[in-house]
Amino acid sequence: MVGSYWKQVIDSGLGVPTDRPLGDLTAELTAMLGSADPSERDHTAYPTLATWIDRGVYDDLLPGLGDGIAAGLHVGLGETGTDSVFRRSFSALLLSECVTRDNRRALVPGGKILDWGDRLVSWYLRERDDRGFVDGKGWAHAVAHGADAIGVLADSPHLAGPELTVLLDVLADRVLAPGRLLTSGEPDRIAEATLRVLRRNVLPLSVIEPWVRRVAARATAYPSERQDPYLVTGNPEAFLRSLHLHLALAPEPPQMRPDLLLVLVDALRQTNPGLRTARR
Repeated sequence: MVGSYWKQVIDSGLGVPTDRPLGDLTAELTAMLGSADPSERDHTAYPTLATWIDRGVYDDLLPGLGDGIAAGLHVGLGETGTDSVFRRSFSALLLSECVTRDNRRALVPGGKILDWGDRLVSWYLRERDDRGFVDGKGWAHAVAHGADAIGVLADSPHLAGPELTVLLDVLADRVLAPGRLLTSGEPDRIAEATLRVLRRNVLPLSVIEPWVRRVAARATAYPSERQDPYLVTGNPEAFLRSLHLHLALAPEPPQMRPDLLLVLVDALRQTNPGLRTARR
């Protein structure tokens, strides 16, 4: 449960307390990002740190703060089913707040943003705990939070075509990674991140089309009859459908939307053969 001290901070509108050094407050909140108690993690540590970042409290300290948060991406990395996932997942989400702040104010050197990006994608590709909601402990949601962070990173002016291509490949790798069926909204969150990459209007269709084909190929890679095919094809199928929907409904679509919609429709026809056959 959240102690009375932090409850007072929250009730006061998340103002920065003056009775303790900012460094001590930050260290305590950062440790709480890994709490298995959602009242500490989701409702205290994350919103407090995110609000302080947004209000400019850390503007002079942002590079160091981001480095400290990024260190949490590797706490317990490789474990599955343990509470260490909360620290990694919420570190990714909070690191995206640091990038968002820099996107608005240009506070961090470009090299540092690229370093954070490298650390983020390295974690995302190696994360093995893909649980969504954990009974009694709330959201782990590492796959969704990682996608959110990559989407924010795609908005950074420090990233150009080569880096954006890497982000697309990382998102595809996550969709195609072995694991459970992603049923907690992750395909939508990955699709949203993909759309943010595409909205930069930097990558040509000649890059995007083979990327779509790569995902579609897995969506039709049916295994032997001894294995549930949806464990192989389900995530890429769900992602392609979600990306098509997000692209079709986007209020601020990328310039290539008409051509890309045709590519996606073709991929969906291939991955849903029943739609190509008229029923009698």
